[in-house]
Amino acid sequence: MRKLSLAIALAAATVAVPAFAQDMSAPAPTDNSAQPGEAAAPDGSKAFGIEPYFGVMGGWEQFDNERGHGIPQALNADNSLRRGYKPSGSLVQGVLGVNVPLGPVFVGAEGNVIKGIDGNIDWEYGAAGRFGFRAGDSGLFYGKVGYQWVNFDHFSARSTNGGNTGRDYSAITYGIGAEVGPQSIGLKGITGNAGFRIRAEVNTFGDAQSFRPMLGIITHF
Repeated sequence: MRKLSLAIALAAATVAVPAFAQDMSAPAPTDNSAQPGEAAAPDGSKAFGIEPYFGVMGGWEQFDNERGHGIPQALNADNSLRRGYKPSGSLVQGVLGVNVPLGPVFVGAEGNVIKGIDGNIDWEYGAAGRFGFRAGDSGLFYGKVGYQWVNFDHFSARSTNGGNTGRDYSAITYGIGAEVGPQSIGLKGITGNAGFRIRAEVNTFGDAQSFRPMLGIITHF
């Protein structure tokens, strides 16, 4: 009887140990799909959540530089136009923000820091709110409105009456954009542990005083 009990115990252990080891080695579920009866986004992921993100973008900006419109012209002491001044150039930008999905739409907020690479744009920084629609595999289409500060390098402009205008300007900024990233590269909806998304957007400054197209990569924390 003792031998039979021992044999049964050994047989049970032989079956249980591999099963336990398999459970321990199996990764935690990562499926972000909405459950039956649960609100879902267009890509089938959960409809509600919070997504903190960051990104790096590159692009170019051109400021209007005409008398009476845009950034004041850089003038010499005799009010002649200063040659070699370039209120445009290529940029690199860092963004940090959060999305709040609300079913098929989303809202969010983000901050940005921009460094000019060439031309006379030195630094920019600002903050904006975003709002838009979700589409496809983690896709976003949005508009944004915020406030932006711009610093120009080697620029001591003078207004038409000879007054010094300085190098720093600020104004409302607004723009439109889109983010795309198919699930085939690891995305599981913006409420899940998404991978990378490609962002393309266009912004302007003040009363349409600049044109700034940007392209870059956005990802979760």
